[in-house]
Formats: sequence, C-alpha cells, structure tokens
Amino acid sequence: MATETGVDEDVDLLDSFRQFFALERDVLVLSLSMLAFSLAFQMTSRYIPEYMRILGASAGVIGLYGSVGNLISAVYPYPGGAVSDRIGSRLALTAFATLATVGFGIWYLASVIGDITLGATTLPAWTLVFVGLFLAQAWKSFGLGATFAIVKQSVPPQRLAMGFASTEMFRRIGFLLGPLAAAALLATTATFVDGFGRVLLVALACGLVATVAQHFLYDASEDTLGKSFEGIDQILADLRTMPATLRPLLVADTFVRFANGMVYVFFVIVVTEFLSVGFTGFGVQLRPDAFFGVLLGVEMVVAILSMAPVAKLTEWAGLKPAVALGFLVYAVFPLLLIFAPGNQWVLVLLFAFSGLRFAGLPAHKALIVGPAEQDAGGRVTGTYYLLRNTLVIPSAALGGWLYGSEWAVAIGDVVIQAGPELAFGVATVVGLIGVVYFIVFGREFEAYE
Repeated sequence: MATETGVDEDVDLLDSFRQFFALERDVLVLSLSMLAFSLAFQMTSRYIPEYMRILGASAGVIGLYGSVGNLISAVYPYPGGAVSDRIGSRLALTAFATLATVGFGIWYLASVIGDITLGATTLPAWTLVFVGLFLAQAWKSFGLGATFAIVKQSVPPQRLAMGFASTEMFRRIGFLLGPLAAAALLATTATFVDGFGRVLLVALACGLVATVAQHFLYDASEDTLGKSFEGIDQILADLRTMPATLRPLLVADTFVRFANGMVYVFFVIVVTEFLSVGFTGFGVQLRPDAFFGVLLGVEMVVAILSMAPVAKLTEWAGLKPAVALGFLVYAVFPLLLIFAPGNQWVLVLLFAFSGLRFAGLPAHKALIVGPAEQDAGGRVTGTYYLLRNTLVIPSAALGGWLYGSEWAVAIGDVVIQAGPELAFGVATVVGLIGVVYFIVFGREFEAYE
C-alpha cells in the first residue's frame, strides 16, 4: 500500500530477486558482479589464516594480517569515491574489479612460488598474502554508503529494518554458497594446499568473468556513485555533526567488533588445528578444513532464515532488542568455541548459534541510518563505519599476540597463561562490555518507539 508521498510501505523481501530475474540490464549486471565477487571473497578469505599458517606464518603474523584487513576496510571507501570522481564510475568499477581479481591470483602464487630470495634477503611465502590482500579487498570500496542511502530514501522510517533485511538476504546468498563451494573443492583433494589452490583458481575465474561482463555490459551514464566526495574537510564535518543518538551505538558496536576482530581470523585454525574436528556421517567423511566450510554454510543458513522474522518483530518490539541480540551472540561465541568439546555436532550447533548474530544486522543498519537527515544517509553511514573500523584496526594484532605468545603471569594463586584460551576469553569479556553498555545507554530510533 502506498502512502501519500508515493512510498510503498510494504517492503517485499523478495523484491531483490524479482528485480534480478526481471533482467533489467544494469540491475542484472551489477547484481551478478557483486554476487561473483562476494562468492570469490567468501570462498577464500575465511581460509586465508589457515593458508598462512601452513606457509609458515606465526599467530602474531596472522593477527597482523587481520589488522591490515581492518585498516583497508576503514580507509578504502573514501579514496574509492575520489577515484570514481576522477575517472568515472564505469572505469573505476572496472579498475577495482581488476585489482581484486589480481589479488586472488597473487594469493594463488604464494604457495606456487614459495619463499622469495632477493639478494641476501629471503621473504617468506606468506608475504605475498599481504600483497594480495591490498588488491583483493578493492571491490569493497564501493556501495556501502550508497546502499544505506537508497534504502533510507525508499522505505518509510518505521520499516527500515525490513528494507535492510530485503537487501541483506540477497547479499548473503553469496556468503552461503562461497564456503560450501570451498568445502566441496577441499573435500576432493588430498591436502589443504592443493584444495585451496583450486579454490583460489575458481575465485580468480569468478573475478575475471565478472570484471569483463561488468565493463562491457554496465551502462553508467546516469550513475553518480562517488560524486559527492568532498575530501577530508567533509569527513571532519560529518564526524562533528553525527546524530547524538548514534554515539551509544557506536561505542557499544566498537567494543563488540573489537572483540570479534581479536579472534575472527583464528576461527578456521581453532576448528582445523586446535580442536581438529572433521565430519563423519551420511556416507560422507570430511577433513577439518572441508568441515569448516560446511560450518560456515550452516551459519549463513541460520542468518538468512532469521533476518526477516527478527526484522519483522522489530516493528512491535523495537530495534534495540534485535541489535542487543546480535551483539550478545558476537560476544559469547568466542568463549563457547574455544572451550567446545571436539564433537562435530556441537560445532554444528555452535555455528548455527553464531548465525543469529546476523539476525540483528538489519535492525543495526536501521538504527545507524534512521536518525540521519533524508539526504545525508550515505554520509552518516560512511562516517560511522570509518570511525568504528579505524578504532578496531589493532584488534587482530592484539588477538594474535595473546593467541601465539608463551608468557605467563601469576596473580596470587592464579596463573594467567597466554594462548588461544586467553585470547578468546579476553575477546568475550571485551564484547560483553559493549553489550552491557548498549543495554544501559543505547537509544531506540523514535520511529520504532
């Protein structure tokens, strides 16, 4: 039913799929491109820490890799807008897609080339993984702020969570298929390195096809992505004028994301090495590395199935409870995982539980963009994520230091020993601080009150 302003109040969760199958040219091209790169990145990125470990990287180096990824996520969107202004949307999209594709190729070469000798200096093979990271994440430079702003302009305030649920459900399909495809490829090879090499080649192919199709089929004559970028002065102004209602959310979110960032890169290593749990049943036997892909698939199935119902519930319960649920799952999952018994079904249940953290994501996004002025949704979103992502940059490095160190401290009769248990335990404590802070100080978006 439409309002007096012509806005459709009934947000259709299948609208993204209908637009796709309607074969509207630009929608089809950009949807396929985003799906392809989402698939490629999800197939590869969650396994990169295990890849680095086998290539000889220590826990500290793997943690540093996570922090570099945080840094890239924080700083890439703004120069991405500047590049778009300079060379135009079509060429910018092609350039960043090409860089991402090259990044997958460099990841593949890390195991093929091995250690690199430059005169008297020998660079370990995992050095190439860092080089590839700067390129593979390039495609993420576009779309975040624009997506938020479009949803805000298209959906009534009291239906924002449902609007974001619609877009998230389509996006998460790639997140579901990627790890499952990786698990299938890994299950058909004798070793992880051989299997992951195939995964990287498939990711490379996805990126190549998407880049070519995007360049020749996408008509960006009316596209304005990135044309509102006004430099560092605009960033500072947006920070000063951020809606006051966002500040408690930002503080809590930063604690929760910092906690998750401490251990996120080690999830695959915990499953494959620390717990070393594979899967046997239904006539199938999987190594721990392949089983990890299945666990990620289970996580995403729960995410997809839970987002829409929880978003619907926010219309009478409010956004705050849904956001708090997501934060709580983020916070307690590390502790539950590191002390889990080595049982395949326990891990299935744990990763299904982890999928509930995505249930609060549409409400979280609505709470971010809701208080913004109608024409400032993109800027508010960009400012929020820039500040949050900047603050969590060192989280993975700290987690890697705690995970891989060998020190011990005695406090009375209690001995605190560095290692995986300490890293994951501290992460949960930090996350719970954010949960409590949000419950006490978080503010509801007035359209949901």
